[in-house]
Amino acid sequence: MSSEKPFHISISDKKLDLLRHKLELCVFPDELEDAGSDYGVPLSDMRRLVDYWKTGFDWRAQEAAINAELSQFTRDIEVDGFGTLNIHYGHQKSKAVDAIPLIFVHGWPGTFLEARKLIPLLTDTSPAHPSFHVVALSLPGNGFSQAPSKRGFGIAQYAEVAHKLMLALGYTKYVTQGGDWGSFITRAMALNYGDKHVKAWHTNMPVGFAPPITRRPIAYLRHLLTPYTAVEKAGAQRTEWFEKQQRGFWLQQSTRPQTIGYSLTDSPVGLLAWIYEKLVAWSDEYPWTDDEVLTWISIFLFSRAGPTGSIRIYYETYQSSGVFALVPQRPSIPMGISVFPGDLAVKPISWYTTNGNLVFSNNSHTKGGHFPAHEVPDALAKDLRNMFGKGGPAFAVVPGRNGHQ
Repeated sequence: MSSEKPFHISISDKKLDLLRHKLELCVFPDELEDAGSDYGVPLSDMRRLVDYWKTGFDWRAQEAAINAELSQFTRDIEVDGFGTLNIHYGHQKSKAVDAIPLIFVHGWPGTFLEARKLIPLLTDTSPAHPSFHVVALSLPGNGFSQAPSKRGFGIAQYAEVAHKLMLALGYTKYVTQGGDWGSFITRAMALNYGDKHVKAWHTNMPVGFAPPITRRPIAYLRHLLTPYTAVEKAGAQRTEWFEKQQRGFWLQQSTRPQTIGYSLTDSPVGLLAWIYEKLVAWSDEYPWTDDEVLTWISIFLFSRAGPTGSIRIYYETYQSSGVFALVPQRPSIPMGISVFPGDLAVKPISWYTTNGNLVFSNNSHTKGGHFPAHEVPDALAKDLRNMFGKGGPAFAVVPGRNGHQ
């Protein structure tokens, strides 16, 4: 592994000029009367966003703000069987000497920027709560990290990159937080590097299944005899909605990512529609501003590998059954979960006990969707503080680093 190099986002004027030219040439499709969002992104939304992208959005201001808020770096990481990849990451240290090292692992359509609001909350120092050193990497093929050039780069390899990055930063014992793909990647980290290096893991997108009668007969009977609460019924409705109305992207990206990749890479408007739809539908009525949306989309557009690099994880994982092989395995290290009502798969809290050593859970959130670090960062930070703080079930899980001054 090479030494760390400082990194600042600096998109060339040539790329910005090309973007403006492509936006000028945009041809919109027609739209049916009273279509709303039933058929996809409303035409009125797209016209507004594209017009603002052309005439009002200031990427240079957003670029400068990100660079000012987050210390960023790159480093070469050797991945077994895949050579060396240059990895981009944000690394924000707390002023607390014994702060807890935590790596934030994003999913799709997230990036390292998803942790932007969460990082200052976690690095804050106070006698009332623990403090963290936070690392937010760009997964290989995402953001400003190099993409693998060989087939077969799956969950185990993403986990390897994240783990080796923490070791390179001197964090030989640490904790993890992730949602979406980050949930599966941090599960793999808990399985592959747990106890010796990964001391606990927290996810805001836990995988839940009904307790199996063969392995957990008492939990199975309790599940059959206990009526669902109002919260759990609402979660079932949200899950059913996602399965029936939102699964199309998964089928495309897990079978033919290269095909959709041509559109996402060549057309900024196509990329905007593809991801904007998810930002709105998968969040819990979060009031996205046009600046937030276009900054989020710009990270994909200007990413080192291009937007296609971010979606190949679906193909590699689905074709190898990587996710399904991980789920039955139960990491032994402490696990914490936060369940948000607007997420994509919201199951009864009892279903999550089958998938890990569950020591902390909170399904009482009344707001928040698939992007809680961005939508409700205070709520997610509070859960992490309650899990790892004094009196919490994972307090002092990292030797010599309890997070308190």
